[in-house]
Amino acid sequence: MIVQLAVEVPYWGQSLLRVLGGLVAVLLPAGTIVYLFLFKMMSFMQSRLGPMEAGPFGSMQLFAEVGKWLQKEDIVPENADARIYKIAPIIVLVSTFLLVVVIPFGPDAWFTNFSAGVFYALAIGSVSVIGILVAGWSSANKYSLLGGLRAAGQLIAYELPMVLAVVGVVIQAGSMNLQDIVMAQNTGEIFGWSGIGFPFVLTQFVGFLIFMIAVQAELTQAPFDMPIAESELVSGYMTEYSGFRFLMFFIGEFATAGVFALIASVLFLGGWGIPFSWFGWETIDQVDNWMNIVGPLIMFTKMMVLTGIIMWVRFSYPRFREDQLQRFAWKVLIPLSLANIAVTAIVKVVV
Repeated sequence: MIVQLAVEVPYWGQSLLRVLGGLVAVLLPAGTIVYLFLFKMMSFMQSRLGPMEAGPFGSMQLFAEVGKWLQKEDIVPENADARIYKIAPIIVLVSTFLLVVVIPFGPDAWFTNFSAGVFYALAIGSVSVIGILVAGWSSANKYSLLGGLRAAGQLIAYELPMVLAVVGVVIQAGSMNLQDIVMAQNTGEIFGWSGIGFPFVLTQFVGFLIFMIAVQAELTQAPFDMPIAESELVSGYMTEYSGFRFLMFFIGEFATAGVFALIASVLFLGGWGIPFSWFGWETIDQVDNWMNIVGPLIMFTKMMVLTGIIMWVRFSYPRFREDQLQRFAWKVLIPLSLANIAVTAIVKVVV
């Protein structure tokens, strides 16, 4: 993460700061999501208290859970492909860390500033399916294999509408650079009025809905949780995992939810920025340095709102059947996203 400092930081120090920043950007949201939504929100929706003993209001329960998993034995099934079996959760978790490096958190607070950041994010976001498929295949368990195959079919089906949903944003912004997309939303105007900028969620609301639905499916969250389906597949591709490796799958699930919510906030909600007209800014070079501190807080707030929606859907809706799940992707979301692209392109040319 590049931040303007009063002292010159050597390259090794910059690398260390990037690593630490990546850990904070992935693990802090993941822990917050687990506590607020999995422990407290779900308990409230089910008219119960949830964890209350470990720390004030159960705030230390997550640390207790992590300590429990770290102490458990790491079991490898006798017939499993041990090397591939052990690598699978690492693939899933590393894909999340690689995904966060492209997200801008402020005018100068970013890890990398790729000109094709949207392309990179969508490409890396599909890597986790490899880890899930590998986990299911290498476990030598029929439930795990079925879970892995279901996950592969589901994630491939919902990758396409996710990509198509983002195309409308790229057309409007005229760039695949995520920082440029933030700029376009915060320097834009609505019928000549710049009071709230021009967040793309207003014109790309259909794309936003498709993107969030595809994210729900990518995370294998209910109602798209067929790859796990405890009542059928005994946790699917994670059936044989225990201890630290199961913990990596668990962290990866909620960390990826947070990272996808960050990407959605950049694409549709203006990202780290606030309407530049409030302060008389016109270009990113005029943005004050304090936005490098406020920007991450704005991003975190938007991420929590979007993650709250994801979790609310997870706790509220029953599971789709496999045929319903596939039909919804191929016959509803993909045609709708193609129509959104066509309308966006026409309006862009005409206006």
